[in-house]
Amino acid sequence: MTSRGPSWCGTAYVSSTGSLRTRCLSKRRPHQGSSSQVVWDSWVVDLPVCSGRYIYADILDFKNLQEKVVNEGIDWLIHFSALLSAVGEANVPLAIKVNIEGMHNILEVSKQYKLRVFIPSTIGAFGPTTPRNPTPDLTIQRPQTIYGVAKVHAELMGEYYHQKYGLDFRCLRFPGIISAETPPGGGTTDYSTEIFHDAVTTQRHECFLEHDTRLPMMYIDDCTRATAEVMELPEHRLKQRVYNIQAMSFTPAEIYAEVKKHVPDMEIEYKPDSRQAIADTWPQVLDDTNARLDLGWNHEYDLPKLVTTMLTKIRAQKEAKQRTAAQMEAAAM
Repeated sequence: MTSRGPSWCGTAYVSSTGSLRTRCLSKRRPHQGSSSQVVWDSWVVDLPVCSGRYIYADILDFKNLQEKVVNEGIDWLIHFSALLSAVGEANVPLAIKVNIEGMHNILEVSKQYKLRVFIPSTIGAFGPTTPRNPTPDLTIQRPQTIYGVAKVHAELMGEYYHQKYGLDFRCLRFPGIISAETPPGGGTTDYSTEIFHDAVTTQRHECFLEHDTRLPMMYIDDCTRATAEVMELPEHRLKQRVYNIQAMSFTPAEIYAEVKKHVPDMEIEYKPDSRQAIADTWPQVLDDTNARLDLGWNHEYDLPKLVTTMLTKIRAQKEAKQRTAAQMEAAAM
């Protein structure tokens, strides 16, 4: 394989549909054109947001992955495919297949063809015995969800492949990711996206976490920029293979108070469900000092800017849907 360097040519995004993959594509395409990126999905989906090429691939089919890498001239892999925390707990056998077996195939094909590979990790990789505020890069990791167990496994396997085979493995431990582009996908931090949709529609939010549950968070633009920056760095800049990264940390009560500044009639009711027990084992604040020093990481979105941006985007989406509905109704008359 011929390495194409930091132009992001020959980059494959491997995922089910989701905000991370979608925004990484939209971030990079203006610089390089749609033909230089390939989207793989682990099951058939409709991708109206993607103007470039999309191909179906099964991450559980190693031969299929080999064919895609060779035929598409891939030299970088960005692997997002995973069942999230609450969804994984509801279907552990499927989570093991997708999150663990699929990841094994990604590492093996990356080793075989000498690819640069990015596999994100998460606050879910920590557990109740981890120091929660702040949580350092190197600490106790004893997660209590299959999602978290799989992420710890991915971190260790990636580091092992780097040490044993020289694989260029890169990993960022992300906090909760907030995006207006895709609906919540069953994660424990998803209330932080749902509250904005509720603010624009019903002005009432039922929160599945307690009011004082503090978790680290990040807006999607910071997340995709961090991914781009860590992939583009020369390998010698990385002093470790796995880094914590975050932008802000807040509770449901704090984000509600910020939303209420823009939506005075907003109401909230706290009805914790099974995700509360998961959140209680996760970090409250990630210590990302090493990422800021080694990678030059710096976030752009704090809580006030996040709230303003999300409300603006979701209001625009609502207005666009209303216009489309009105046009369709008029056309049908």
